[in-house]
Amino acid sequence: MGFALVWLVNAVVTLMIWCIIASAILSWLFAFDVINPRNRFVGQIAYVLDTVTRPILGPIQRVVPPLGGIDITPIIALLALQFLSVLFNRSVAPMLIMSLG
Repeated sequence: MGFALVWLVNAVVTLMIWCIIASAILSWLFAFDVINPRNRFVGQIAYVLDTVTRPILGPIQRVVPPLGGIDITPIIALLALQFLSVLFNRSVAPMLIMSLG
């Protein structure tokens, strides 16, 4: 049970990291007019990515303003998720595995 819970936490963190990266790339493609945000399929992808990443990026965006028009909140969020992942795997996961077996 403990291994499954640790795997689930790591999988969710990895999925969030990839969603933040995809959202940042999609925003660059919108900004440089590479893809059309009015396309229905692209719009749905953008909506899903925004819905998934907004709970993490929103609070950071309220604190950290864009620097010269560049939004660095995805970088901060990625660093924070990596830090939390390492912290979880080094301290919490071993105790969880030992207690739940």
